[in-house]
Amino acid sequence: MIEIERKFLVQSQAFKSQAFKQTKITQGFLNTHKERTVRVRLTETIGYLTIKGASTNSGLSRFEWEKKITKAEAVALLKLCEKGIVDKTRYQIKVGTHIFEVDEFHGENAGLTVAEVELTSLNETYKKPDWLGEEVTGIIKYYNSQLSKTPYCEW
Repeated sequence: MIEIERKFLVQSQAFKSQAFKQTKITQGFLNTHKERTVRVRLTETIGYLTIKGASTNSGLSRFEWEKKITKAEAVALLKLCEKGIVDKTRYQIKVGTHIFEVDEFHGENAGLTVAEVELTSLNETYKKPDWLGEEVTGIIKYYNSQLSKTPYCEW
């Protein structure tokens, strides 16, 4: 239940032609406290309830617990969320032995595109695709919970 991931800005649209899957996601936050966040996520067919703990100082890892919920449950819970809904399209791209998840944000966060790669250890190596830009791991303003409060259009 410990998530280890690195986060990067994306410097081109080249990832789109390499994607094997894309998913429209709407998400809101029931709680955005710095020690824990509680997220509700809705895709076209299913919902998820996710609890994340505080990140380590490096931002590389934190506790994460996730449970699938029905679409109807997710829709109902989104109505209870704090102000600021995040809309994005997630692209999944296989690069070497890893899957990069690239989030292209919409609405108030339009213009921001971020890639994440999950790792199994802090020292794990991975291949970096050409479209990967600056690393932003641990920079809080790029967390989705923060984008719901202070969207990209306000930076």
